[in-house]
Amino acid sequence: MDPEAFRQLDRVIHEKGRLAIMSLLAANPELSYTDLRALLQMTDGNLTTHLRTLQEAGYVVVNKSTFKNRPLTTLALSEAGRSAFAEYLNVLEKIVQETRAAAGKTNPSDQAGRTS
Repeated sequence: MDPEAFRQLDRVIHEKGRLAIMSLLAANPELSYTDLRALLQMTDGNLTTHLRTLQEAGYVVVNKSTFKNRPLTTLALSEAGRSAFAEYLNVLEKIVQETRAAAGKTNPSDQAGRTS
């Protein structure tokens, strides 16, 4: 297992709240602030803090408009955010693959009974 892979993980994305936000925005072209808050069951303060960090990193774009005379805030990944998230997943996938390979080498009897 190469410990260098862990150092390559993007610290801005790696925190679980921000990882959840990035994952949801990667799977949706745009989400409203209220939908994101409901999906993640976060408080306004917690969600706002994580969004500010992602916005300062250039990963999230915030758009404020009105809908039926009410304020509407929508969020989307920027191109930089989409690229950073793809790279984050690549690094994480490499770590998982290396860990599974190493686990299979060190304890083959554990793998014998598994079907996947």
